[in-house]
Amino acid sequence: MTYNVIYDGNCNLCVTLVQLLESLDSGKMFEYAPMQNEETLSRFGITPKDCEMGMILIDADAPQRRWQGSDAAEEIGRLLPIGIIFVEAYRALPGVKWAGDRIYEQIRDNRYTLFGKRTATYQSGYPISCSSQGTCSD
Repeated sequence: MTYNVIYDGNCNLCVTLVQLLESLDSGKMFEYAPMQNEETLSRFGITPKDCEMGMILIDADAPQRRWQGSDAAEEIGRLLPIGIIFVEAYRALPGVKWAGDRIYEQIRDNRYTLFGKRTATYQSGYPISCSSQGTCSD
């Protein structure tokens, strides 16, 4: 299974987390595109306005299955080896999911102030491929 991660390629925190995920996964399960890549966004029917709600995770085998924001972060965690244990514990604790969602929103909305903005958009070494989108005709 492959999942497509749409992230903010100008956000220092976002890029650091993508780089961590790249090092853990080495492109086996996740492929990436910055939300600044309008061509990729249009292939998925994603608008820049959609990206304002945070990172997006797309199931490449069933592109209608999507997660966004803190739900995307949780799903990525769930997909990682032994990650499901932590995600299920997090979701099971009363009020923690709600608090996590609010914290995600605050970080999302203030990410450049809190963590800085890159001078150049980060391009992953594991870009979303045409085969995972099924829409390329190259």
